[in-house]
Amino acid sequence: MNPDEDGSVGKPVNRETDPGKLVQSFLTPSQSNPKSEDKPQLVAYDRNHGPIQHLDASTHRLTIKSDSSLSSAPNSKYILPQPLSTVLTLSDLSTKFDRVSITCALQCAGNRRHEMQERLGEVSGLDWGDGAAMNAEWTGVRVRDVLVHAGLRPLTPRQTDGDNEDMEHDEEFESQYEGLHVQFACTTQPTQDDDYYGSSVPLFLALDPERECLLATHMNGEALPARHGFPVRAIIPGVIGARSVKWLDSIVVAGEESTNHYQRRDYKILPTEADNSTEKANEGGRDELWDHVPAMIDNPINSVVAVPGRDRDVVSRDGNGCVHVKGYAIPKGKDGPVVKVEISLDKGHTWYEASISDGGDEYYNTRHPGNSNDTGKDKAGRAKFAWALWDVHIPCEPGDDVSIWSKATDRGGNTMSVEQAEGSWNLRGVGFNAVEGRRGIKIV
Repeated sequence: MNPDEDGSVGKPVNRETDPGKLVQSFLTPSQSNPKSEDKPQLVAYDRNHGPIQHLDASTHRLTIKSDSSLSSAPNSKYILPQPLSTVLTLSDLSTKFDRVSITCALQCAGNRRHEMQERLGEVSGLDWGDGAAMNAEWTGVRVRDVLVHAGLRPLTPRQTDGDNEDMEHDEEFESQYEGLHVQFACTTQPTQDDDYYGSSVPLFLALDPERECLLATHMNGEALPARHGFPVRAIIPGVIGARSVKWLDSIVVAGEESTNHYQRRDYKILPTEADNSTEKANEGGRDELWDHVPAMIDNPINSVVAVPGRDRDVVSRDGNGCVHVKGYAIPKGKDGPVVKVEISLDKGHTWYEASISDGGDEYYNTRHPGNSNDTGKDKAGRAKFAWALWDVHIPCEPGDDVSIWSKATDRGGNTMSVEQAEGSWNLRGVGFNAVEGRRGIKIV
């Protein structure tokens, strides 16, 4: 598809890049050679449910308000002593608030869906490969600052020390905002399944100082391209890409999730009894399942084998009898950064630790979760929400039908499951994070 095509409601623009190209740079460009005379090549993936919007920054307005559904939520009268009703221009965003940058990976919930479908069974959704992910530096203003400016009174988190107390602090912080949500919307984009595109996250998450949720106006130091949400979009670090709404024009603090189709009837990991038969898909019982399954929020921990890029590829050993394997890994939620990636060519019997590139600094991980005496590099403050690019040379003999497994571990101690190496199935094909990255590889 031509980079300039806008798509439509019936045929939105959805495209991804070969994963081998993705891992060539830590920050994912929107497109390669954008200023040359040659035709630019798209790099960062596109996911849309309707046409790309082309908006005028000088006339664009962002409306912030509260909803009547707040009345029944605990603490709502204290948090919102008066209803919110504010309209901001792009000039307001650039002059009234601190400018913040954060390096953050975005991943479509359906990334790796093709693997799930080929290996486990038919699913419903676009046939994404491994390229529906990107990593960029996003610059803008904090959602928290904008909501406080509009009249929200945030509760003060209790300060704690130590891992267990940090967990208690998180739970207390969440409980204080129980039942409250922030709804994000682009009300000008008609979609395939609704009149507009909208999504939401719990209010505590939007206010969490560890998240730095942004209203972003720039990507990798440049103004957002139209295809990535110009003039302003939400960036919700550590959360599936569907919640980072593009072409943002509405923020609502409410006592319920967004009622939009893509919050209530999509991007959920349905139980296995919700199968792909047409008859069951149309039964009212399916609606009840949608209502009782929570919306996806945090990214699952994930590692993708990008080189070799496809199942059944033929891979040559180098002069040292090694195969070269590369990929990217994404931490779970706010538990980043990724601190270790291990690769196996013999279904988990032998593991090789990969080197990790973190924004140009390549190292072998020496710090592990829970080891307070470790004197190695502490990655706690670096690239917490970014992906990690990994690289390893593994000695091996020639062979057919080789599986390449990759297993990531993040600073929070989350590790991909070896016990269910092929992954697990769900009807929408979302959240796939199988350890088995490539299968049927021939090594020569």
